[in-house]
Amino acid sequence: MPDVDGSSRFRRPWGLPRRGQPSAPHVVRRDPATLAGWRDAVRARLIVCAAIFGLWTAAIEARLVYLQVVDHPDLMARADRQQTRTVVPPAKRGEIFDRNGRLLAYSVDADTIAADPSEIDDAAGVAASLCTVLDGCNADRRTDMAKKLGRRGAFVYVARQVTPSEARKVKDLGLPGIMLLKESRRYYPKAELAAHVLGYVGLDNVGLGGIESAYDSQIRGKEGKVLIQTDAKRHALFSRVERPATAGADIELTIDQYLQYIAERELRAGVEANRAAGGTALIMDPRSGEILALANWPTFNPNAFTKADDDARRNRAIQDLYEPGSTFKIVTASAALEHGIITSKTPVDTTPGYITFGSRIIHDTHHYGLLSFTDVIVKSSNVGAIKVGQKLGPQLLGEYVNRFGFGQALAPDFRGETPGIVWSPDRLDPSALASVSMGYQVGVTPLQMTTAVSAVANGGHLVQPHVVRAFIKDAKRLDVPRKVLHEAITAETAATLTTIMEQVVERGTARAAQISGYTVAGKTGTAAKLVNGRYQKSDYNASFVGFIPSRKPRLTILVVIDSPHGNGYTGGAVSAPVFKRIAEASLTYLGIGPTINAPPPVLVARHDSGGELEVVKRPAGTAVLTAPFEPARNGLVPDLRGLSAREALRLLSRIGMSARMSGDGFVVSQNPEPGSALVRGDACNLRLGRRLSSAAAGGSPP
Repeated sequence: MPDVDGSSRFRRPWGLPRRGQPSAPHVVRRDPATLAGWRDAVRARLIVCAAIFGLWTAAIEARLVYLQVVDHPDLMARADRQQTRTVVPPAKRGEIFDRNGRLLAYSVDADTIAADPSEIDDAAGVAASLCTVLDGCNADRRTDMAKKLGRRGAFVYVARQVTPSEARKVKDLGLPGIMLLKESRRYYPKAELAAHVLGYVGLDNVGLGGIESAYDSQIRGKEGKVLIQTDAKRHALFSRVERPATAGADIELTIDQYLQYIAERELRAGVEANRAAGGTALIMDPRSGEILALANWPTFNPNAFTKADDDARRNRAIQDLYEPGSTFKIVTASAALEHGIITSKTPVDTTPGYITFGSRIIHDTHHYGLLSFTDVIVKSSNVGAIKVGQKLGPQLLGEYVNRFGFGQALAPDFRGETPGIVWSPDRLDPSALASVSMGYQVGVTPLQMTTAVSAVANGGHLVQPHVVRAFIKDAKRLDVPRKVLHEAITAETAATLTTIMEQVVERGTARAAQISGYTVAGKTGTAAKLVNGRYQKSDYNASFVGFIPSRKPRLTILVVIDSPHGNGYTGGAVSAPVFKRIAEASLTYLGIGPTINAPPPVLVARHDSGGELEVVKRPAGTAVLTAPFEPARNGLVPDLRGLSAREALRLLSRIGMSARMSGDGFVVSQNPEPGSALVRGDACNLRLGRRLSSAAAGGSPP
């Protein structure tokens, strides 16, 4: 309906054409202020975007600079670790032999279980599976393995040097991330034999005791280095040897395996028979200073050294200090004889059987009265030794204490050797001088006492004790020479003292050390143990040291028994019998003949009617080894008939056989027979006699 003014009631939308009119262009008219605000907003947004983009670009550039410059070395190292593996081939540790070439220590390959934790998803499950095949695996060990396997990293040890059976079971499991590696493990085929001399080696192929530690740098050799290039799946593509592994030097010891066995056997028997806490036995060549045997009890197995306690692993011969008691009177006697203060016949008045220093009273075991100086030593009179020490004075006595090697480390082959305790002469008041004169208030090691007595045996020279005979490297042998430290006493003094020490064994405190057919020189010692500053009345160190044969000494032997609680406690009752058993077996083994009423050598010959020596051919098929003896190369047992026991033993040891002997004299028969097949390690039964059988008469002359 039209409005009053004739216009339509409903207005057309603004800008739309009227009906019947042509369409006009669409024109949008905006407010200028609105348009200006919109432009400002767009401009701000562009600026923000540009700023963000600029910061993002700068951050990328900074990150690139950091990666390419700052972090470049670390990234390269990580890439090398991912793309290459470094394998360290272990060096072959040198072998250790006794003086006759018998093997005492060598290295073998052992399996070690390792893991790559990055390849293990279920650490607890893998640890549980491993625990089922590892011997002695308990809950604590399983938990520890699970912790190791759950760590971040590319390598971890699970179990070091497992048995072949355990390694085989682990391999059969086929667990992801678990691998078997070869490591070098030290093996001692004789188990406890010479354990304290050899020492032991840890898991990382490092010597931890004995010769293994003292000469670790020479024995260990040098590890190699091999680089292995791998792909993304850690498969080896090629390898390169950066540094080859070099073997260590072999060591030949002065130790004789059989003498070592004798010393250990008899020492253990003596300790057990006397219900003692322990003991030490030493056998030394007094001329060269070579230690032929060093035994301690208790001992341990170096193949399983972790299972032994500290007491068993302790080398008592070089680490334990003890007051030597009357064996130390040898030093007092040497000083007095050397300076002419007394002679062997000088009378010494020991009346009334004791001597006092203030409130201190020192007793003899008996009231001896007037004694010659020889009998002071023979009867081991404390009062007599003290009176001689008083004549010497602290300065002169202290000088001879040092001359005999006390108060200083002597052996270069042992680490941890105790130098001992020696008082300065300026600190020796009359009471202290009396103590030192009879072997108290001075701390010595068994090795020091053996070395000191060896100086008397060899004519007065203090020879450096050593246990290494030679180093062998690259087929070259470097012998360790004899080293004389200095002259302790003159040959005349040594001879006089030897005569006195012979009387100690013949009619004195060491009659239990007598050996039929041999002259023995020695001295007993009995000293109360000092515990917490007080001398004990029930615990003693019982010792005996001597050399045999006394006039041409071949062996110096020391036996120390710690705290015997058997039928006696003195050196004569406890240690002298052990010395005797060690000496008898050693003399037989070494073929050292008697020195008292020695039988003449037996010469066996066959003469015809003309009185000429008949040359008899050996039975066909026998193998003959002539001097110098060479190991049998034809695989046959040699003819030993007519040889002395010593020559036969030496020859059998060179061809790898042992000997069982009966009788005395020369070899008259043997089993296996000459010419039999040689089996190394077997025993040859030898019968000895003073008259050869007719079958052996045609053999080698004795």
